Amino acid sequence: MDRKIAIQGVKGCFHEQAARLFYEEHGHIVPEIVECSTFDGLYKSMDGGVADAAVMAIENTVSGGLLPNFELLRKYDRKIKGEVFLRIQQNLMALPGQRIEDIKEVRTHYMAINQTRQFFKDYPWIRLVESEDTAKSAAEVAAEGLKGVGAVASMLAADLYGLEVMAESIETYKQNFTRFLVLDDALEVERDKVNKASMCFTLPHTPGSLAHVLTILSFYGMNLTRIQSLPIPGQEWQYFFYVDIKFDSYVRYEQAVAAVRPLMENLNVLGEYVAAI
Repeated sequence: MDRKIAIQGVKGCFHEQAARLFYEEHGHIVPEIVECSTFDGLYKSMDGGVADAAVMAIENTVSGGLLPNFELLRKYDRKIKGEVFLRIQQNLMALPGQRIEDIKEVRTHYMAINQTRQFFKDYPWIRLVESEDTAKSAAEVAAEGLKGVGAVASMLAADLYGLEVMAESIETYKQNFTRFLVLDDALEVERDKVNKASMCFTLPHTPGSLAHVLTILSFYGMNLTRIQSLPIPGQEWQYFFYVDIKFDSYVRYEQAVAAVRPLMENLNVLGEYVAAI
């Protein structure tokens, strides 16, 4: 099935790598990529029929959660159907035939700059310039024929834009992974394979309300892998809670949800899917 998958960024970015990895592992052909400039644009492209599905980053092991994206999960009615963890490998690339001594400027996203700053301390003559996207920086170097200018991006970007990789895996922390969510209503997840769920809810503003919920989830054998709170606009000291839970038994999961539902307000199950790890 030829799917059109929306990503935030341009072709060759880590979002595309994550989309390719997920769909190829699940037996689909390489999806057609729909580029979006914003995360909100992912949902608009799906709602407008431009894309069939989307892959969206939600958290990173170095920089933490992408908080605005949690709000998007609650705002739009698109269920999570899967997840993928991608190791973020940053690479220095430029037009072929150059040496690193020839490079005077490197363009990339600010997060990539933060992740590779230690590497560039050995090359003090290189000026780091912030751009809006790693892959877009690579595309500009190639399209404009910029000699003396490099980019930090994925290996996929180097392949797509015909750039030569000068140094591989220059990120400071090698255990740098980003978790991406797959939002694809056409994907059918077999119930007997489901072992993870994401949900959001609010709680009464009373002492111990969150502790009570967590105790019940623990009683039913639910493994809480993430909890994130975000303030509710216009309501002082009120919060939405976003949680990810893993479990061995779908029946026990259903029992746990039934037990905590009366204690919650505005419960929204964002998705039930197969955990990537």
